[in-house]
Amino acid sequence: MTGMRSFLNILAIVSLILVTGTPGVAQLPQSAEQMSLSFAPLVKKTAPAVVNIYTKKTLKQRRMLPLFDDPFFQRFFGDLAPPSERKRVQNSLGSGVIVAADGLVVTSFHVIEGADEIRVVLSDRREFAAEIVAVEERNDLALLQTVGETEPLPTLRFGDSNMLEVGDLILAIGNPFGVGQTVTSGIVSASERTVQGIGDGGVFIQTDAAINPGNSGGALVDMSGNLVGVN
Repeated sequence: MTGMRSFLNILAIVSLILVTGTPGVAQLPQSAEQMSLSFAPLVKKTAPAVVNIYTKKTLKQRRMLPLFDDPFFQRFFGDLAPPSERKRVQNSLGSGVIVAADGLVVTSFHVIEGADEIRVVLSDRREFAAEIVAVEERNDLALLQTVGETEPLPTLRFGDSNMLEVGDLILAIGNPFGVGQTVTSGIVSASERTVQGIGDGGVFIQTDAAINPGNSGGALVDMSGNLVGVN
């Protein structure tokens, strides 16, 4: 009985603290507004500067003429049969971020590597051709310049990624699987990660935000709406 009475006394004290809101003690939310947490204002601010990137690449494939695939002809010609050449157009997609109002876009190098044609599509469906300005293969980065736009485009300002700390909230914005722009949230899981064979080390941010195929080149955004990384 004594133990039960002590438990009831403790429960009463906890209930009193939650109701009265004693200073220094966490309080329960008192309204639906206090319970809600939304990244919507941040997304509305940053998403217009994140673009979809579509590329076309012509691939040349060498193959044997169908006639010489026949075992009868292979007995006579073997590997001496003349090969034929076929061209195939490969389409790929990725994401990018506008960092200057005149249409300067940063993306991942592998998104545009070997592309014969590059198209940049904004969230408002405007579409522009783009040219490669510079590439940095070691760190998988590229700069593109849109062609034919005279009006200022929405941009993201650069943040200081060195100020990020493990546990900070971030958003990843991009175009995964070609379904259109999406936003995922997460935290900074680690900083200054190195990846063997990529970069010189000490420049990668690890996050648990979902990064799916097609998200490459998209924006990693902090809670102030600054660009702190490229997915």
